[in-house]
Amino acid sequence: MKKKYFGTDGIRGEVGKHPITPDFMLQLGWATGRVFAEEGHGFVLVGKDTRISGYMFESALEAGLSAAGVDTRLLGPMPTPGIAYLTQTLRAKAGIVISASHNPYYDNGIKFFSVNGTKLPDELEYKIESYIDSPMTTVESSKLGKAKRLPDAAGRYIEFCKSTVPTRLDFKGLRIVIDCAHGATYHIAPHVFSEVGAEVVAIGVEPDGLNINEECGATKPEILAEKVIEYRADLGIALDGDGDRLIMVDHQGEVVDGDELIFIIAKAKQEAGELKGNMVVGTLMTNLGMEVALKKLGVNLLRANVGDRYVMEMLVKHNAVLGGEGSGHIICLDKTTTGDGIVAALQVLAQIQLSGKSLHELKLGMQKFPQILKNVRVNKKVNIDEVESIQKAVKAVEKKMGEKGRVLLRASGTEPLIRVMVEGESENEVVNHVNYLLDEVKKAI
Repeated sequence: MKKKYFGTDGIRGEVGKHPITPDFMLQLGWATGRVFAEEGHGFVLVGKDTRISGYMFESALEAGLSAAGVDTRLLGPMPTPGIAYLTQTLRAKAGIVISASHNPYYDNGIKFFSVNGTKLPDELEYKIESYIDSPMTTVESSKLGKAKRLPDAAGRYIEFCKSTVPTRLDFKGLRIVIDCAHGATYHIAPHVFSEVGAEVVAIGVEPDGLNINEECGATKPEILAEKVIEYRADLGIALDGDGDRLIMVDHQGEVVDGDELIFIIAKAKQEAGELKGNMVVGTLMTNLGMEVALKKLGVNLLRANVGDRYVMEMLVKHNAVLGGEGSGHIICLDKTTTGDGIVAALQVLAQIQLSGKSLHELKLGMQKFPQILKNVRVNKKVNIDEVESIQKAVKAVEKKMGEKGRVLLRASGTEPLIRVMVEGESENEVVNHVNYLLDEVKKAI
């Protein structure tokens, strides 16, 4: 049965449009409270990023939880992985994240974490949905839930992040530019990296509720690259609005994406004997160059569907410890329970110090294949697997490329688009193949 409200990563949309409205959040808070109240006494954590609508939705969720008789601990601005960590360590009933991640300020959303710091199981999401559409009731006044702030939340998470690298490692001498995207890490990431010894230049640390992810952060690393050159830094770290994505920049101003960072971490873990099963989980979009480079190390790449939820499912299924996406969503399961930009960056810094190599030198261990992704907008849902002319065109391109290239056509899960991706050794060939497939898709639909 398809869920009515929950997507692959919670509930997300434009503020003011159903379901991202105060009245829905009140009902959602109550529904969540009803579900967890059935499990006995406890409290729920509520954290948010820095977008202006977070104030409104925080209050609505708090009121709904109180009406259901559940206590709330308010964390204020806190990275998504920080909320996952605190939910687990404080033994909360659940953790609620008010964030639209890398989206602009006018979007917002809700994500949930279980007591284990992982996404809620499907059965709980179905149960919450069953209450959302029920008439809201209020427990008697003596049983109303109470709310209070958790003033040391940021400090607890800062100490956790630092604990993910050995204390013997000294990062003194490293000059780092950190772009916090005016998001949830603005008051955390600079402290983490300065407290492990690095010299930190912080940008994107002046949130005003409207500038989150605006021309900055992991989705727009161009300004960071300029600052790395300007300050003659060793590298740059770009996080997104809720701190679960990481993109880096080397000392030459070259962007190092999620695939390249996963390769660096994988190689380090393998050398330390910490890469379980000699496997890494990527997605259907993971660059072929990463697969080739890992194979040379004797490491297998497993490909999940696009989305961190699917990466996590495959990690758990195969008892692996490292996975992620080119977008910078990197999961180090031996350190955290979800994607964490700060923790992933620390693992890369640790390898820089241990190897004595720069970020630029480390990324050269993997040569990215030229990869081009283009979209075709459609008016209705199309199952491209059943369109004979499209499949014939795909097979023709695959035959020409052989083992030196890859083709992927898929329907977007969030927009009315068909995504056409080709990668291979020759950029000219890739361009020609993409254009050919685009024409075939347009003709067919």
